[in-house]
Amino acid sequence: MAKLIRLRRGYDLKLVGEAAMEIATPAPSKTYAIQPPNFKGITPKLLVEAGTQVKSGTPLFFSKEQPEIMFTSPVSGEVIEIVRGEKRRILEVKILADNSGISYEQFNKANPASLDAEAIKAQMLKSGAWTWLRQRPFNRVADVNETPKAIFISAFDSAPLAPDLNFALKGREAHLQAGIDALAKLTSGSIYLGLKNNADMSVFSSLTGVETTAFAGPHPVGNVGIQIHHTRPINKGEIVWTINAQDLANLGKLFTEGVYDPEKVITLAGSEVKQAKYVRTRTGASIASLVEGNMTDGHNRIISGSVLFGDKVGTEGYFGAYDQQITIIPEGEEPEFFGWLIPNYPRPSISKTFLSYLSPNRKYKVNTSMHGEERAFVMTNEYEKVLPMDMYPVQLLKACLAADFEAMEALGIYEVVEEDLALCEFVCTSKMPVQKILSEGLDLIEKEG
Repeated sequence: MAKLIRLRRGYDLKLVGEAAMEIATPAPSKTYAIQPPNFKGITPKLLVEAGTQVKSGTPLFFSKEQPEIMFTSPVSGEVIEIVRGEKRRILEVKILADNSGISYEQFNKANPASLDAEAIKAQMLKSGAWTWLRQRPFNRVADVNETPKAIFISAFDSAPLAPDLNFALKGREAHLQAGIDALAKLTSGSIYLGLKNNADMSVFSSLTGVETTAFAGPHPVGNVGIQIHHTRPINKGEIVWTINAQDLANLGKLFTEGVYDPEKVITLAGSEVKQAKYVRTRTGASIASLVEGNMTDGHNRIISGSVLFGDKVGTEGYFGAYDQQITIIPEGEEPEFFGWLIPNYPRPSISKTFLSYLSPNRKYKVNTSMHGEERAFVMTNEYEKVLPMDMYPVQLLKACLAADFEAMEALGIYEVVEEDLALCEFVCTSKMPVQKILSEGLDLIEKEG
């Protein structure tokens, strides 16, 4: 029986537009794009140019810092454009997908339990599957030359409107086990699997070679960073790796079937989605192909990811490498009459001064309005109410603003990444860009450390 950890701090942001429990397969996207900015700490070096023919698993670029790490195409087709930004920074490698279906690069089929660590690592690097591994601290693509003290996987996502991973991965138990067997060769420690207490976790229940822990409580209980903190916290000088559950299944498929197949079952959800549903798609799919005909009129914000931690994209954008949902909500552009004095429409809040406190199960239609502007960064104890970690988040953020390295280390910066503090930004009275501040602090301490 799994150990149970019950967390009381946090907040479940209940929103209108939850996806129906059925999986749709829309018409395939005509174009796909791999976006180097999705991969923190990577400087891409191109291997292709416009006109190059590729298959799923063909290398598109590699990491300048670690040339062994290949970033590969999610589909077969033709490279049609290299999109660059300032200083010729590569923003996207666009691919026009084949109309006749996906062709795959062929990799070795093998039972990963029978391979050694070097063989597993070589196949993951060559195929592009290595990029599914992220390293903490700093949430970068895993360092090829490091051996983590442990690997962590969260089997559930507690973010608003996130997919039920047990539902999304039905029938892929063999792939999941193969993925576990591969990862077991890459760590000197254990693989930790976080399960949701009192929920259907049948897809994960038969997995062997993992240490399971059941978690109960409000969001961010499903964040792998929160689970690490309560299982095996990261100390200075230590590293751990994490991987998304769906990427874990795709890793298993790489070894059992010899193909790189970055397929995901995601949720298309939010109040401005006409029919919220689960969708079978692939990393880098065109947003336009996923939302076509299924979005209300008006000025909406399309988010690759959740409302708390996601990237604003338009219909011209592409689905992010590590995301598991697309959320569509209205832009908050309309002025609020006496909005500074009284709430003129129902909204979620942790404050007991709002009537929403009396309806904990109510679902809300939210927009992007901040309901105020940035103001003095004061102590309110709000962050501590929603962050189930033994740390002082306000002091940590102020240390980041002051570039105080010793204070950042003492206050636990190695344990957190931006998504772990996303709820703090939501509840912040001071309207601080919490995730941006933390990101800049992490970048600074990594560069100088």
